[in-house]
Amino acid sequence: IVPTKVERVALQNGASIASLLLTTDAIVSEIPEKKEAPPAMPPGGGMY
Repeated sequence: IVPTKVERVALQNGASIASLLLTTDAIVSEIPEKKEAPPAMPPGGGMY
C-alpha cells in the first residue's frame, strides 16, 4: 500500500462526504405556513 495513494483516497472520500452533506442540507427546507390575521379588537377596547 502506497502511503500517498491512501492519503489521496482519504481526501477524495472526505470531500465527497462533505459535498453530499452540503447538498442534502441545501435541499431540505421548510415550507412557510400562512398565518391568519389576529381577530379585530372589540369596540371600546374591551371595556364594558
